[in-house]
Parts: sequence; structure tokens; C-alpha cells
Amino acid sequence: MRMLPERLRQTRMFTKLFVFAVFMIVTVSITITWTTIKMSERFFIEKFSIVNSRVIAQMKEHFEGYSNEIAVASQNLLLSRTIREGLTEKQNNLQKMSSYFNMSQQLKRVRSNLDNYDMSIFVMGKNGIGHTTERIYWPISDEELITSPITQKTYAEPKKLMYQLDTRKDDDGKMNHYIVASLALMDRISGDIYGTMYFALNEKEFRKSYVPYTTKGSNVFIVDKKGEVLSSNMPSLIGKRDARVLNYVKKIENSKDGYIVENFMGKEQIILMQYLPSYDMYLFNILDKKAAVEDVIDKRAIVLICLGIFLAALIIVFLGTKEMTNSLTKLVRQISSAPKHGFHQPIEVNGTYETKQLGEAFNSMFDELHRYVDELVDAQKQRRTAELAALQQQINPHFLYNTLTSIKFMVRQGNVEESEITLNSFISLLQNTIGNVSETISVREEMENLKHYVLINQKRYGERIKVNYLISPDCQEYKIPKLILQPFIENSFFHAFNQKPGGYVHVMVWKENEDLICEVLDDGDGMEDSSAGRLPQTKRKHQLFSGIGVKNVHERIQLIYGEEYGVTVSSEAGEGTRIRISMPAA
Repeated sequence: MRMLPERLRQTRMFTKLFVFAVFMIVTVSITITWTTIKMSERFFIEKFSIVNSRVIAQMKEHFEGYSNEIAVASQNLLLSRTIREGLTEKQNNLQKMSSYFNMSQQLKRVRSNLDNYDMSIFVMGKNGIGHTTERIYWPISDEELITSPITQKTYAEPKKLMYQLDTRKDDDGKMNHYIVASLALMDRISGDIYGTMYFALNEKEFRKSYVPYTTKGSNVFIVDKKGEVLSSNMPSLIGKRDARVLNYVKKIENSKDGYIVENFMGKEQIILMQYLPSYDMYLFNILDKKAAVEDVIDKRAIVLICLGIFLAALIIVFLGTKEMTNSLTKLVRQISSAPKHGFHQPIEVNGTYETKQLGEAFNSMFDELHRYVDELVDAQKQRRTAELAALQQQINPHFLYNTLTSIKFMVRQGNVEESEITLNSFISLLQNTIGNVSETISVREEMENLKHYVLINQKRYGERIKVNYLISPDCQEYKIPKLILQPFIENSFFHAFNQKPGGYVHVMVWKENEDLICEVLDDGDGMEDSSAGRLPQTKRKHQLFSGIGVKNVHERIQLIYGEEYGVTVSSEAGEGTRIRISMPAA
């Protein structure tokens, strides 16, 4: 069980690649399925719009034919002298009876030209005289006809053949709808209106002309410019108004496809439209998109096909990903187990090109690591050797012997106070060099050790050489390697003033950018043929600075801080010598 999490970690790349591939396949499959369905729907809608445009054109042609026949009949009535005289001249009872008979015959002749339609023709004069071919068909009284909105609108536009909707109850209380074509009877010479003609057609009869063109989910509406439905295969909508219909008119007119898809009656509908100029109305053909598409597009089959393709692709991706990541997984296992063998066992290189490159790079890294470890071990050995040399320099037996001898002579001469001061400095120096095992000490502590060392030498050799200490206050607590200044003070005491009777040695410490600078400057004899540089330099300098302590300082600094730091010596004969030590300020 413990091996399971480890195996999961080693196959993490395969898992990620496989999950990513599955995600991409699912995304592509869904996209293709959705796109296929949408393209199929759009293709069907475009084909439907083409076919239905032709159907609408046929319906429009039929409606225009009916309108033309009404127009011809209305012109016959306008030109009929019998009708005009019957509705305008004053007549006695005998003449009225004759006029009724003549108008009846005239209306029958006009009606005979409209035998294809079951309708009723009315004429009504302003003198209150009216006549009809069949009053029962359109059950409206003369008084209602005179005051009806149909008549009022006809008088408002007397030259226009108008189509309007009239709704009435029959004897059984059922609502009947009539499409009434009306035109004012006007004298052609004077322009006086003497009556109105009406052609009343039951909406059911009117509907028969286009019902054969409707199918499941397909509906037809004839709408006037106010949005009122005058005729439809959905009788419940006749007489109702819907402002959205007029918005559809504008959208279809601006559509490049000749149709729109909108939400109408709670469903997404495909809407086509034709303008009927003779009626001054709009013919709408509205198709339920869902019902139409379901009959044509088998979405279930499309989904199943895409699902099958998805499963096949999933299997292929699984096998392919497994095959491609096997070599990488094996490489990961070898790398994971490499620490157990101490990095001495090379990685087996096989598999894909990329895996081979990784294995070769890892083996090359192993070789470089081994080389680096070897070099690091050698460097540590050199550092330990340098530190040992530094410790040896810290306790110079000759220095100890001379110091103790000097203290002995001071005691013999009875100079107890001087002996005590020298002995105290000597004890402090021994405590800081032998008792303190730390490799680094603060600048302040290094200065204390240096002062003890200088005091001991001045007591031994006199005070012809004076030492000044110029330490920046902000550098007192910086850490430096122990006893890095003592060897250079020693060189100043024993080599810098062989020709001059005495002089000064200046010890300076300050911070320069991110570096700590320590300088030991004397005004002694100096050296010829010297220029600034790192140890060792000229032969003369090599003699003066070949002490193990001086050389060790330079090597210790470079081992600890890097080759960019160390000791620099500059000197000029008769002018003195400057020792510059640089290291990081820390």
C-alpha cells in the first residue's frame, strides 16, 4: 500500500497528459456535436425558407386573384346606372319596387362573377336605401351598417378598396368573423359619395384558400398595419393585436436571409413574411422551429455517433499516451532511486529521443557532480591546511620566547609596573588566539588583539615605531577572519624601518560600498620596482612577505570569500608601503 502513492507520483505526467487529452477530446466532441446540429438546423431553415417562400408566393397569388375579382366587381357596381339611380333619386312606391328589382338583378349579375366564393354583396346609399344578395349570410341590419366603423373608415378613404374585419354572433351565440371589402360609391363626374358597397366573406371561407399549405407547427397569419390578425389557421388569435408582429416586419425587411428566428407564443419560431399590396396587409408564415427540426434532424443519432468517436479517440489517446510516457516514467524511477546508489550508478538511456536526451544530460550531470565533489574535497583540504598554518603562525615559538625573555629582564631591572602591563597584554593575546576557537571575530576584538601585540613589541624594542588606529564607528561589529592584520604589523616592525630610525604605522578600517576595507600603511623604507598587485609580487616583496602568516591571510580570504577578494600591496622606495585587504562587509 505504501508503494501506491509513490507509483502515482511517478505516473503523474501520464495522468496529467491523459486528463488534458480527455478534456480536449470532450471539448472538441461537444463543439463538433453542437456545430453539426446548429449547421444542420441552419441548413434546414435555409431550405425551409426557400420552399416556404414559394408557398407564400402561391398564397399571395391566390389572395391577389381574389382581390382582383373583387376590384372588377366593384367597378361594375360603380359603373352601374341602376345602382346609382336606386340609391340617389327620389322615388314613389312603385318606382322603389322597380329599383329594388333592378338592383337585385344587377347584384346577381355581379355576384355570378364571384361564384367561386360563398359571399354576400351589400350596397347602402346615403339615402338609407340598401340592398343585398343574401342578408342571412352577413347578419347585419341597415342601421348597424350605416354607423359601423367599416363604413366610417370607407368614407374616410373613399377611393380605396379596403379590407376590414367584422365579428358577429350567430343565433347559437357563436362568434363568426367576416372579412369585408368595402368601397365608396362615388359619382365619377362630381365626385359626390352616394353610398357604399360591401363584399362580405366569412373568414372560414377565406381561410380555406391557405389551410392546405399549413403543416404541423406551421401557421399562417394575415395582419393589418395595426397588428390586428384578420385571418389565421389559429382562430383563437383572430381579432387580436400583437405589436411584436409589426417589429417582425422591420426585422424581416432588414434581414439578408429573408426570414428571422424569434420567440413567439412562448416558442422559438421561424418567421417569413410577404406584403399584400392589394390588401395593404402582411402575410406571415410562422413555423415552430423545434417541431420542424425534430422531424428532419435526428439529434440522438448525431450524439451517439459523436459519443462513439469520443470513446474510440479516448482509447487511442490512452494507449498512445501510455506508450509515450512509459520511458519517461522509467527514467523518473531511476532518477528517484539514484541517491540510494550514491550517484555512482549511471542512468539507463533508452526510449524516445527526448527521454534519451534527458538520460544523457542526467549522466553528464552525474559526471560533473563527481568532478565538483572531488574539487570541493581538495579545496577543503587546502583550506584546512591554510587554517593549520594560520594556527601555527598564531603561536610563534620564537615570539613567545622573546616576549617571555623581555618580561624577565624587566623584572630583574625592577620595573615591576612595566612587567605587569606587558604580562597582562601577553596573557590577553594568548587568551584571544588560543582560547577563542572561532574563525571570525569582530573588528573591535581584532583591534584589541592588535593593540596587545603592538604593546608587547614596543616594550621589547622601544617606541621608535608608533601605531595609529583609525576605525570607522559603523565597522566595529563587522566580522573578519581572526589575526589577519597581525602579520602585516609584524612586517612593519621588523622590515619597514631598517634604514629609517623610526616612523608611523596607520591601521585603517572602513566600509566601501558593500565591501569592508582594512589597510596597514607605514612611512618606512618602502620597496623598489613595485606596483599595486596581489601577493606574491617582486623578488624583494617575496622576501619581505614570504612569512607563512602574511601569505596565509591572502589565501584564507580567497578561500572564504572568493577570488575577487584578498590582499593588495603597493609600495615605493623611501615612501613606505600600503597593505590593502578587501572582504565582504558582514
